Amino acid sequence: MSNSVDTQSLMLQMRSLAAEASSQSQPVQKIEKGAQSAENFADLLSQSVNAVATEQNKSSALKTAFEKGEDVDLTEVMVQAQKASLSFQAMTQVRNKLVEAYKDIKNMPI
Repeated sequence: MSNSVDTQSLMLQMRSLAAEASSQSQPVQKIEKGAQSAENFADLLSQSVNAVATEQNKSSALKTAFEKGEDVDLTEVMVQAQKASLSFQAMTQVRNKLVEAYKDIKNMPI
């Protein structure tokens, strides 16, 4: 069973959710992850989306280099492809949970 997801559509949805969250959110305590820091949830979400995009770009670059016959190890290409795939799947699940939570809050009786 194949689970096909439109990457562009997913990224646009996530960016629109991040933009909506940044316009409605109040700053929360500072969250630090390595050298990066986020002032609020929208920044954290935006950084996560950018990290996923970076992983996908690295994977694409390594695949292209390997296909051109450059000196790139096949295992490195495969590991990077799996990292990109896994990070994208994780971000998809985060997006699904965010949408579900948004719908739950939206449908709460006042």
